[in-house]
Amino acid sequence: MSRRRFLQASALLGAGAGMGGFAMTAAHGQVTRGGTGPHRILMSGYGPPTTSFSLALKRIGDRLEARFGDQVDIKYVYNILDLGYRGLDILWLVEDGVLTLGYQSSSYLTDRVPELGLVDLPFLFSDNISARAAMDGRLGELLTARVEAETDYRILGWFENGLRHISNLVRPVRTPADLGDLRIRVLPSQVHARTFELLGARPEIMDLSEAIERVKAGTLDAQENPFANTVTYGVHNFHQFHTASNHFYISRPIFLHRPTFESWPEELQLEMQAAVSDAVEFQRGLKDGEEEAAAAAIREMGGEIVELTPEEVEAFVDAVSPIYDEARAQYSPELLGLVGL
Repeated sequence: MSRRRFLQASALLGAGAGMGGFAMTAAHGQVTRGGTGPHRILMSGYGPPTTSFSLALKRIGDRLEARFGDQVDIKYVYNILDLGYRGLDILWLVEDGVLTLGYQSSSYLTDRVPELGLVDLPFLFSDNISARAAMDGRLGELLTARVEAETDYRILGWFENGLRHISNLVRPVRTPADLGDLRIRVLPSQVHARTFELLGARPEIMDLSEAIERVKAGTLDAQENPFANTVTYGVHNFHQFHTASNHFYISRPIFLHRPTFESWPEELQLEMQAAVSDAVEFQRGLKDGEEEAAAAAIREMGGEIVELTPEEVEAFVDAVSPIYDEARAQYSPELLGLVGL
């Protein structure tokens, strides 16, 4: 761990995070169990405590505490953005062992695990049900293995970020032409950037924290997110026009610092796996309600939500069709077959 990261991590483990006794080794930043004390587990994300993701983290912790009592000491930092971190920082905070468990959109890992770009393809899944089946099945197993081979993570499940929609401050979007020349924030995924290039927009890869500031400053025309994220981060206060485009489906892997996880006794490992599996079902169960409440909040702010007709959706699919040929040349036949390509 670099000195800069060590100082950043120390701040997280200090008063700002309310850690109360967590220790960090200077060698690699791993949160450790002190002597014969409890197993110390720090879980974190990047949203308020009321989001489905934060509630799911609390559910994991509650289950572990119910099973192990004072053998575990569990703390939460629900939103690292509140402490001045970027959303992407959660990746190194877990991999360096500063955090025990975190989550992040899979697109943030596509530079290290290119296979994850497959599930970034536009209009790949028609609904949440088919996407969940894929991520819980063989596709998710293969992607998990690839991520674990390239990182120091242990992945135990996939939260649902869900289907994504377009918002902007310029005009209603019903056709690809309506996106023409709009500066739109995209996740750090070349597939996402390429998609919006094909749609005629001007994609800009940036972290969530920067995107929020740009939206507030009025220097970013558009962004894309599930409605729940758009409302959680206050984007609906600045963007009037929204399109229920369902253009990407995003999962958020739940990853642990593997050396810490593997140092635990078997019963704690197994209970953590069971707790995460339960939390995934819980979080997904909350997601539909979050989306409905967020759409209502957008309308209450005077926002307009465009619902595309099947013919209008087909125009978007046709516009991005070259990316499927590019995908067939990039990914293995096994992966392609698992998503019907």
